[in-house]
Amino acid sequence: QVQLVESGGGLVQAGGSLRLSCAASGGTFSNYAMGWFRQAPGKEREFVSRISYRGGVRNYADSVKGRFTISRDNAKNSVYLEMNSLKPEDTAVYYCAAGSRWALSGLEYDYWGQGTQVTVSS
Repeated sequence: QVQLVESGGGLVQAGGSLRLSCAASGGTFSNYAMGWFRQAPGKEREFVSRISYRGGVRNYADSVKGRFTISRDNAKNSVYLEMNSLKPEDTAVYYCAAGSRWALSGLEYDYWGQGTQVTVSS
């Protein structure tokens, strides 16, 4: 059983920055690829970013490329999402997730955190 806890969300002005953290416990952290997702009110949950087991491969949604950076520290059992040049459209609840199995549609995520709210004011 893997438990994930997000932190670092809050209120920020457009153009500002936030750094989200996700702390994992249980399992072996390095055995999991990690992803960040977000969900805005009335919208579907969407993929934001993903990082491979050792951090060598990173993927981003087109909407955040060049603005967000994902990283991980396996010694600290943590994954991070640095968000720069934030826009009101980035307002959402952000979730981290852990996965280790691949399907045709992509990585299957087995564990999810409870989410942290990010609000970007105009």
